[in-house]
Amino acid sequence: MSYKWHIASIDDLVTPYEAVRAGFVALALEKNRRATPFVAEARALKVAAMQAKTPSDLLEIEDIQRALLTAAGISDKANGHLSPENRFEAINELVRIYLEPAGKNFAEELVYRFLLTRGDTLGGSMRNWGGVLAERKLTRAIIAALALSGKEYQWLNQDDRKWSHQPKDDTGIEYNVKGLAWKHDGQFRTLLYNIRVPLVNKNVDLCLLRCSTTDISSPVEAKKVYQSHELYIALGELKGGIDPAGADEHWKTAGSALERIRSAFRNIGLSPDIFFIGAAIEKEMAGEIWHSLETGALANSANLTNENHIASISRWLTSL
Repeated sequence: MSYKWHIASIDDLVTPYEAVRAGFVALALEKNRRATPFVAEARALKVAAMQAKTPSDLLEIEDIQRALLTAAGISDKANGHLSPENRFEAINELVRIYLEPAGKNFAEELVYRFLLTRGDTLGGSMRNWGGVLAERKLTRAIIAALALSGKEYQWLNQDDRKWSHQPKDDTGIEYNVKGLAWKHDGQFRTLLYNIRVPLVNKNVDLCLLRCSTTDISSPVEAKKVYQSHELYIALGELKGGIDPAGADEHWKTAGSALERIRSAFRNIGLSPDIFFIGAAIEKEMAGEIWHSLETGALANSANLTNENHIASISRWLTSL
C-alpha cells in the first residue's frame, strides 16, 4: 500500500482552495505571456491596414493576405485545407459583410476580427497547457527521486525523438522530456508519455515498461515492445487541469480509461499497477479514488498540487 506513504484519508486527496487559486493565477499569467505575439501582430496589422483608403484596397496589400484570412475566421490549420479560390472568397466575404459596413473604422474592425480568431487559437493551446505543465512537474519529481537514490537516467527528447544520457546540468530538461529510463535492481525500466497501447487500443498518459532504450530505438522495435503485454509494469492517467468545474468530467474520462486498461490486462491474466494523478480533485471524486485505492483497483494516486504527493508517487514509480 505505497499510497499510504502520502495519503491517510480522503481529505488528503482533495485540492485545497489555495492550490486552485494559485493554479488560476498561473494560468492567467501564462495566457497573457502567450497572447503577447498576437497583440504585436494586431498592432502591425492595423498600421498596414491604415495604408488602404477603402476596405477593398486591402486586397492589394500583399503582405497582410494571411492576416486577412485570419480575420475572416480561417485558422492556420484550416488554411492548409483551402484552395486559392476558397481563400479569395473568404477574404472577399470579410470585406463585403464586415469591413465595408464599418465605414471609416474598417481598420479597427479588421483588427478586432483578427484578434477573435487568434483568441480561439490561444484558447485551444491553453486547454493543453495543464497537461504539459503536469508532465513537466512529474518529470522533475521523478528525476529528483532518481537522483536521491543514485540512479542515472536517460531521457527522450521530444524534438528529435532521440535518447540521450543524463546531462551534467539538467536544469530545465523537463521542458523537452517525453520519456525517462533507468535501472532498478539491475533491471531496465523505461517510462514513456502518451503512447498507444495495442492491447487497450488507446493512448495512455504514462506507461512504465520493463525494457531498455535500445529495445525501443526504432519504430519497428518499439512496436514489438508495446505488443509484449507482460512488459508493462504500471500504467497511469495524468490530468493537469485545475478548474474544479471540470474535475468530475476529468475523473470520469480518466476513470473510464483506467478501467479499460485494467480490464484489457485482466482478460489475459495480467495485472500491472494502475495509478492516477490529478490537479483538480473535489470531495466526491476523492471518495471514489480512495475507494479504488482501498479495494486495490488503483495501486497509487496523488494530487498534482501537493508537492509531497508528487515526490512520494515518483519515489514509488522509480522503485517498481
